[in-house]
Amino acid sequence: MGFLSTILGFWGFGLGITMGLVIGYFLFIYVQPSDVKDPEIRPLVEQDSETLQRMLPEIPLWVKNPDYDRVDWLNKFLQYMWPYLDKAICKTAKNIATPIIAEQIPKYKIDAVEFETLTLGSLPPTFQGMKVYVTDEKELIMEPSVKWAANPNITVAAKAFGLRATVQVLDLQVFASPRITLKPLVPSFPCFAKICVSLMEKPHVDFGLKLVGADLMAIPGLYRVVQEIIKDQVANMYLWPKTLEVEILDPAVGVLNVKVLRAMKLKKKDLLGASDPYVKIKLTEDKLASKKTTVKHKNLNPEWNEEFNLVVKDPETQAVEFHVYDWEQVGKHDKMGMNVVPLKELTPEEPKVLTFDLVKIWIENDPQMKRLVGSLWWN
Repeated sequence: MGFLSTILGFWGFGLGITMGLVIGYFLFIYVQPSDVKDPEIRPLVEQDSETLQRMLPEIPLWVKNPDYDRVDWLNKFLQYMWPYLDKAICKTAKNIATPIIAEQIPKYKIDAVEFETLTLGSLPPTFQGMKVYVTDEKELIMEPSVKWAANPNITVAAKAFGLRATVQVLDLQVFASPRITLKPLVPSFPCFAKICVSLMEKPHVDFGLKLVGADLMAIPGLYRVVQEIIKDQVANMYLWPKTLEVEILDPAVGVLNVKVLRAMKLKKKDLLGASDPYVKIKLTEDKLASKKTTVKHKNLNPEWNEEFNLVVKDPETQAVEFHVYDWEQVGKHDKMGMNVVPLKELTPEEPKVLTFDLVKIWIENDPQMKRLVGSLWWN
């Protein structure tokens, strides 16, 4: 009997501990504190020296560092535009994420994953200051200090094996110092081809995470572990010199080297019986400005021997256009002729010298629209 009583006592004690832990966990997770008070707001002049010392890290960078500029105009712009930016960003993120999720969920035997709610909240990011670097390269480098205390509501629902679970992200805080590089700068809108983003230091990331309504970040020890994991993962991907590159203009697949040699028997355009020709070279479907040779004054048989490199994005559909103009000191330059060479007719890595007639207008496979006005050599 004594032995049996000891065993029963042991199991009763063990069961009590287990039940206590379970009940305590759910009380800790689900029961919200009722004694929360609103913070007391006092003017700076009423703060003591110790409090002011603790507030120093919150002072904007443009106050502490003279090389950082104040950007209140940008914060005001974000404040007014944020309701629209929020919807646009969330719509874009959802359109990108949905096909990726649909492709991945069959691997994990999940029936469906969908966004129940997706909003970044009503509070936009705040720029504490911005530093701009001046370089000799065709690029613009900016280093803003960004603080974002957001109130997002991102809820994702997953269904599997007849069960449904929701994960909710809320109360987001992000403090980061990115370096944003716009390069190369080009003379066509939006005036840069690529955005490169690097983090100059590990970011601070804090957020709330609820699983089936339970606040996971309230579990002792988990908050710190998750925060460090996020910092390390983000740093591994984007901490300088690593970068996130976003192509704004279509990426290139190659470079076409063009050398304009000479032209023969051009038409006279000037009143004195001469012309001042120059050539513009451009790829079709290209947003960049045309390349241009020098002007050969009073010459109907000019020689240039000038080389240009053109960025090719689709050799199957693009063509190189040659437009010859008569330069005028005042007024519009007169067009002398043109021609078009499809890139698919050229062989990669094989130099080729071409001679073609200049025509007034180019319509493919319609020779009746062509009128000879001279010849142009190029390779």
